[in-house]
Amino acid sequence: MKDRISRRDTLKGLALGAGSMLAARVGTATATGTASATGAASGATAPPAAGQAPHAAPAPRLMRAFLTAHETDQRIAALEALPVAPPDSEHTTLWVDSARRFQTLLGFGGAFTESAAVTWQKLSEPRREEVLRAYFDDSMGHGYAMCRVHMNSCDFSLGNYAHVETPGDTELKSFSIARDRQALIPFIKAAQRVAKHPIRILASPWSPPAWMKSNGEMNHGGTLLPQYAQAWARCYARFIKAYAAEGIPIWGVSVQNEPMAVQKWDSCTYTAEAERDFVRDHLGPELEAAGLGHVNIIIWDHNRDLMVERANVVYADPAAARYVWGTGFHWYVEDNFDHVQQVHDAWPDKHLLFTEGCQEEGPHLGSWDLGERYARSMINDLNRWTEGWMDWNLVLDMQGGPNHVGNYCSAPIILDTTADKLLPQSSYYYMGHFARFIRPGAQRIVCAGSLQALETTAFVNTDGSIAVVAMNRSAKPLRFVLRVNGGSWDAELPARSIATYVG
Repeated sequence: MKDRISRRDTLKGLALGAGSMLAARVGTATATGTASATGAASGATAPPAAGQAPHAAPAPRLMRAFLTAHETDQRIAALEALPVAPPDSEHTTLWVDSARRFQTLLGFGGAFTESAAVTWQKLSEPRREEVLRAYFDDSMGHGYAMCRVHMNSCDFSLGNYAHVETPGDTELKSFSIARDRQALIPFIKAAQRVAKHPIRILASPWSPPAWMKSNGEMNHGGTLLPQYAQAWARCYARFIKAYAAEGIPIWGVSVQNEPMAVQKWDSCTYTAEAERDFVRDHLGPELEAAGLGHVNIIIWDHNRDLMVERANVVYADPAAARYVWGTGFHWYVEDNFDHVQQVHDAWPDKHLLFTEGCQEEGPHLGSWDLGERYARSMINDLNRWTEGWMDWNLVLDMQGGPNHVGNYCSAPIILDTTADKLLPQSSYYYMGHFARFIRPGAQRIVCAGSLQALETTAFVNTDGSIAVVAMNRSAKPLRFVLRVNGGSWDAELPARSIATYVG
């Protein structure tokens, strides 16, 4: 992993105490901006297939705007409706047509980790509820609907642990999720209570138990020993069933988090061939035999740089490919957005999922670059057929932890547990411009700006409402005409800002 922020803003994170304070900053936006979209998420009508061109949709009668801007107090702030533009306007244009449709969105979200859970538990009950509503409430929060959890420990755990600690226990007689019941599972169940909608959960292992590995430890890489491959596959099935018994259905599993990384924390390496063979010969058949064939299997779960090569090896084997739902990827090292498109173009029947991204090397309190990095990745990934986008830790402490090897990172909400306060970062608000207005079941639609500095994507929700996200990372304001299904509106993005237009 490599830090990609070259400048640290001097702004300090906004400290918020009472739950009503966070709601007040963005409450107008969520209350008026997502009501129809949220209702759309539960609609029973299936969306048109990708590429299908239904009859021309009428232009929206009203185009509402919600803005987050640097060096202002505007955070997903509801603005006056956009004024209608004259048809002969010669400004820069942002053109949208809902007749041309692409992938269907699964949702946005973040990761439940042990570190996030124990930090959340240190808050008072009102502040805990504030965190949950900020992320999972449909009307006053982001309405997160897709999240990740680690199977066994990860670096954002309090230490190494496995669900089968007894060496040689290939029958999994000692399998237990008792550790997860202390903090992790209560955090997830509290989120489910507030969400009132299904949360798709992706489970990812950072390492098999130490006794199953070539190096005899959970950290520092190593490989899965062949004689334990079947027992390790059974661990996935046991984990899925154990979580289901807690009322937490697992939507999918990735084979291995970052399988090409040897880290000082929990890690395990797989070559492309080893991952293919494990899916084909062990994981896929084991899930089917356990009655879990509906659980989706994700390969790669690492950076965009090598995702094309990894997909090629696995998908070239029909016996392995038949078990695989799609490819997961992260954002560390270089951007390589074109690789996401290449995987879709080469294997259009397979799916794409962004499974992890955060800013490394500390919490970066007050940095505006955080939000811009998030939105740039989200726009580029979504515009290349990605169906879901998950942040890393939902919350962390003031140090960017806890982390059992000191790999401190940022989170969209930092918690000052001493002062019992939430510190929402720019990344929280920037993610909200997508998650609050583009709901599960929405389809991406054609959207193009005539100026490269105007970074944008657009979706139509299942109720027909259209959400257009536009970002300006430049130091100058951008004026443009928003054209949607034949209608035209004047709009302006201040310097270093993001807006969502809903009509």
